[in-house]
Amino acid sequence: MITTKKRCGPAVMLGLAIAAISQGATAQSASCSYTVSNDWGSGFTGAINITNNGNTPINGWEVNWQYDNNALTNTWNANMSGSNPYTASNLSWNSTIQPGQTVTFGFQGNTNGSSAETPVVTGDVCGGVSSSSSSSSSSVSSSSSSSSSSSSSSSSSSSSSEPTGDGTFRVDETGNITKNGNVFPVKCSAWFGLEGQHEPPDAADNPDGAPMELYIGNMWWVDSGRDIQQTMDEITAQGINTVRLPIAPQTLDPTDPQGIGDIREGGVLKNAGPLQQENARQAMEDFIVQADQNGIEVIIDIHSCSNYVGWRAGRLDATPPYVDRDREHYDYTREGYSCGVVDDDGVVVHEYNEQLWLEDLRDIAGLSAKLGVDNIMAIDIFNEPWDYTWEEWSTLAENAYEAINEVNQDVLVMVEGISNQTKDGTEVPHGSEETNPNWGENLYPFQNDPLNIPKERLILSPHTYGPSVFVQNHFLDTSDAECADLDGDAAGDAGCNIMIDAARLEPGWQEHFGYLRDQGYAMIIGEFGGHLDWPQGAPLRDQERWGHIEPGVDANWQGALVDYMVEKNIHGCYWSTNPESGDTGGLYNHAYDPVSNPAGWGTWNGFEQRKWNLLFELWGEN
Repeated sequence: MITTKKRCGPAVMLGLAIAAISQGATAQSASCSYTVSNDWGSGFTGAINITNNGNTPINGWEVNWQYDNNALTNTWNANMSGSNPYTASNLSWNSTIQPGQTVTFGFQGNTNGSSAETPVVTGDVCGGVSSSSSSSSSSVSSSSSSSSSSSSSSSSSSSSSEPTGDGTFRVDETGNITKNGNVFPVKCSAWFGLEGQHEPPDAADNPDGAPMELYIGNMWWVDSGRDIQQTMDEITAQGINTVRLPIAPQTLDPTDPQGIGDIREGGVLKNAGPLQQENARQAMEDFIVQADQNGIEVIIDIHSCSNYVGWRAGRLDATPPYVDRDREHYDYTREGYSCGVVDDDGVVVHEYNEQLWLEDLRDIAGLSAKLGVDNIMAIDIFNEPWDYTWEEWSTLAENAYEAINEVNQDVLVMVEGISNQTKDGTEVPHGSEETNPNWGENLYPFQNDPLNIPKERLILSPHTYGPSVFVQNHFLDTSDAECADLDGDAAGDAGCNIMIDAARLEPGWQEHFGYLRDQGYAMIIGEFGGHLDWPQGAPLRDQERWGHIEPGVDANWQGALVDYMVEKNIHGCYWSTNPESGDTGGLYNHAYDPVSNPAGWGTWNGFEQRKWNLLFELWGEN
């Protein structure tokens, strides 16, 4: 695992001698190649690539190799056994290699005083003929001049898992996203649920659970007949061509109990019976394939370190106490769960860290080849990393790019911003104190410390919200001196007035992220949205605290943001397609109302047309 900032990584491969040995009558028409991606004297990283050169699929594979002096310390994307000689075999998700496709697995090792070796790779699968090449390049360029050939290895066609549909995503010189060389206008919304929902601690079934199930507007107690295909038909007819799909690490595990089984029969799932998923992993894969069949590109978003911790994480190894522990009328504070190791027997630890995260990113990067799709446009590497400094987060982001690029050189890497300070109070530069960034919005430090990721592979993705999610100080009426230093709940308790002024908002957006769009970086605001009639429609805590506010201030904020996005040619993913988000609602109306219709939870009532009109304005279609 590479953790040193700006260190040269495996994105630019050193092509070294490779070998393949025929295994007689049992050998399949495949070639096996060994490459060293980085050699720093005492250690190295490398990969073995298995390319199916035949006309029929390879189902299951195993390869072997042996060093004279080197030894492995870490591997990914394969089952490993033995200790020199080593044996690697397939995982469940990369067992099948279609004709023309390549499966890649990687490793890290020690040279033990020698140099990085290039051993012979053997195995029944290795029946083809390999070639060898060399390159002296060993660093990654962060400039836009890094072309697809320079940001990948000299044998890039064999070191990445190529999608069957040949979907190659890039960013052109002006910051436009392209697919197979054609400019792709991103029209995006989020569709959540697979990253983990929350059950109350006193629920009769699955108490305090975190089921991973996509919201589809058809709970078992309603059985409205709605399914995923109906929604895809409806949103594509409106213009949506991209969906941001949040997941959690547990979503990738097909055996996790929070993604399996009808809740009426001891499981956790609430969608109508015939539409229930086999498991969360299968549901994710099925969604990607179905989206591909409907012409929808997908951005896969690692939304949290755990399905139990949820959106509040802020870092890979998040620990309680969390920022919403005192939130009123809220049963899901998750103080009993942690992603970092804690010395508290009362806290359940779902351990997560950089190594596990990078392995998950490699897994996701391999989905294009595994599923035979060409619609995975980008991987949003981690949601709202607000609890990091820029130095910490930029190092992690660069390591994420390297891990993804080892597996798939056709997908884009989406990197969000940070916040104004970390959990421990460490201040983070964000420009003027007149405007405070939302979680994920702050890319201000980028100007002095740019990401060492090729510009043609990078999407910058700030998040920004209006009063529906959090009342910032710069939303308040400046004529009220008593509110000069307030925000959030304190401002509501003080009876502060909200006055949305685009002239105050735009300088903040510009210095937090807009200046980078001016420099030609690709940019998608990964989350924006809200209740247009806020505080009406919002959770009871907001309705009670902000009942003195005339509805419409969030609509004013969203209108100002869309105007700014149009001016800057910035894309966005509206949060969210489905309406179950308490803070924002969605592009569909929700039958649920916390006062008048609590039984309407999970039932959709057609489009919220005013939100669609905002998107049409953003897309230049009205």
